[in-house]
Amino acid sequence: MTIVEIFRNNKGNIIRYRVSGHSGFAKKGSDIVCAAVSALSQTALMSLVDVVGISEEDIDFYIEDQKGILDVSIPNILDKSTMKSAQVVLETLELGIKSIVEIYPEHVTLKYREV
Repeated sequence: MTIVEIFRNNKGNIIRYRVSGHSGFAKKGSDIVCAAVSALSQTALMSLVDVVGISEEDIDFYIEDQKGILDVSIPNILDKSTMKSAQVVLETLELGIKSIVEIYPEHVTLKYREV
């Protein structure tokens, strides 16, 4: 099962997300559920850098392909405009994950955490 965790700070902003595990929908290389979650989560990371403009050095991220882990944290302190843009990207990720969970609840779980 793939577990997606979304972490919000005390202001309600998403400042971290973590994706772990393989969905088990199909064998590796043919798993459309895993591919969908991976595409969303990796695109969100690239968008934080290339669209929002957060320096890659300021984003704390960890990738482990074998275990299916992507863990991304943005700085808790960003200027207001940058944080707003980051939230658009991260809330879009959340929306996409929710959509996948609705269709494949036995393969993907979404959890919320507070930091």
